[in-house]
Amino acid sequence: MLQEAAFAENKTGSKPATGAELLLQALEKEQVEVIFGYPGGAVLPIYDKIYDSGILHVLPRHEQGGIHAAEGYARISGKPGVVIATSGPGATNIVTGLADAMMDSLPLVVITGQVATGVIGTDAFQEADILGITTPITKYNYQARSIADIPRIVKEAFHIASTGRPGPVLIDIPKDIAAGAEQPSEETEIFLPGYQPTLKPNYLQIRKLTEAVSRAKRPVILAGAGVLHAKASGLLKEYAEQQQLPVVHTLLGLGGFPADHSLFVGMAGMHGCYAANMALHECDLLINIGARFDDRLTGNLAYFAPKADVAHVDIDPAEIGKNVPTLIPVVADAKEALNQLVSQKGKPPEHGEWMTKLRSWKEDFPYHFHKSADLKPQRVMELLFEKTGGDAIVTTDVGQHQMWAAQYYRFKKAGRWVTSGGLGTMGFGMPAAIGAQLAAPDSLVVSIVGDGGFQMSAQELGLIRELNLPVKIAIFNNRALGMVRQWQEIFYDSRFSHSKAQYQPSFVKLAEAYDIKAYEIRTEEEAVKALDEALQSDEPVLFDFRIAPDENVFPMIAPGKGHHEMEGVKP
Repeated sequence: MLQEAAFAENKTGSKPATGAELLLQALEKEQVEVIFGYPGGAVLPIYDKIYDSGILHVLPRHEQGGIHAAEGYARISGKPGVVIATSGPGATNIVTGLADAMMDSLPLVVITGQVATGVIGTDAFQEADILGITTPITKYNYQARSIADIPRIVKEAFHIASTGRPGPVLIDIPKDIAAGAEQPSEETEIFLPGYQPTLKPNYLQIRKLTEAVSRAKRPVILAGAGVLHAKASGLLKEYAEQQQLPVVHTLLGLGGFPADHSLFVGMAGMHGCYAANMALHECDLLINIGARFDDRLTGNLAYFAPKADVAHVDIDPAEIGKNVPTLIPVVADAKEALNQLVSQKGKPPEHGEWMTKLRSWKEDFPYHFHKSADLKPQRVMELLFEKTGGDAIVTTDVGQHQMWAAQYYRFKKAGRWVTSGGLGTMGFGMPAAIGAQLAAPDSLVVSIVGDGGFQMSAQELGLIRELNLPVKIAIFNNRALGMVRQWQEIFYDSRFSHSKAQYQPSFVKLAEAYDIKAYEIRTEEEAVKALDEALQSDEPVLFDFRIAPDENVFPMIAPGKGHHEMEGVKP
């Protein structure tokens, strides 16, 4: 064996490399800056090589926290987040994050360990068929069955994850493949004939859309996260200004168009504003750029945009016509499509009455809440916006606080909003803030979470303290699973089945146990003082905002209703 290795080295000028060495070399070639990983038996050969690697390794307290941190990193950096987990329970613990990233189009490269090839299929210790489990929730997945294939697989994985519609790619590496040594093969160019995303739009479709805009009397742009993924925010603003088109955002699209711009109407959907929802209901031309018409946006499809011709720009052809009949389909990257639309310099529509109506709706039916002696969550969100100047990177968990953040934190630029949209994953917010802070170390990162979701990932306080990340954690504590409680109140005759907290720890004491400064806040005056004192700190800080326990999120479109049937609109 030694003679064979010596012969191979003399022949090629290089020594045989282990699968783990080839993996780390491939990650370095992809310019990976950070790995979110948790070691275990099947990945020990990989971790032995990480010991000598120059790539920063971040150890979460739970694999799910690690993959959510990678999602936050991907959302802010625009680069694939990299995750390593061991076989069996390590791999299954990252399944939720894969599904979340798949739904929200986030680029991840996730590496799982696997039992040795000789015992795959025998129910060996810590074996799980992670390829079978993750096929529906990954953009693609691999199992390395040859050491020499690892560089090619890694290169393809990064390409697939970050091109076209972004998404997670999983690489499963059996332990003997990671530990074994083989002569590296020559590097080859990526050749994936079955994977050729369409980036540039069809010119005739762009012309059709341009002409439709010029004829429209009530046009509106619906901008989704595809604008952000394509880094097309500047072009969206240029196009909207050129054609004087009002812009409505999806939840995940927030920040793609400045919230303080005169053409911005607001966020649409179940908890969107009156003006944005009515704009979708009354428009005669709906231009969807980078959104997938999910049910939380559309409400009852029978009532969705009933008067509109629909144009849909999307890089994923499977999304066009999937939920909403589309008159003008444009398969393309949002940036490429917007660039061509701007270049057309089409005749702007004559829509003065429409713009006047939209402004009237915005002025007459803003978001509102009733002030009282209780600490109102909407007011806390207004204070967070004021005290941060609207420039913070905001991550959230899922629930009422998420909707209040979307409503009251007015995002002025891209790359400031990190939330779980399609899957609605509790426990997402705080780990995502860790990844966001690593991606943007000089930015203020505020993680807005509910008391329920916080307790699903509270252990990641240890990682925040270990890395000394200056993340600010704002718990909106209503001692309940707020959105569940709201639905039970409205739709289930206030039968609060297991939605109110029977017991809670002291979040202040919990933070202090991790050597993190914390505040318990019950009044607006205490909130102002604590935010003034702590937001500029270069240390992590936790705020326990004891908000009004029975406050609900409004407006709201009830299940089965349309945009014109919002509840809780008027003060």
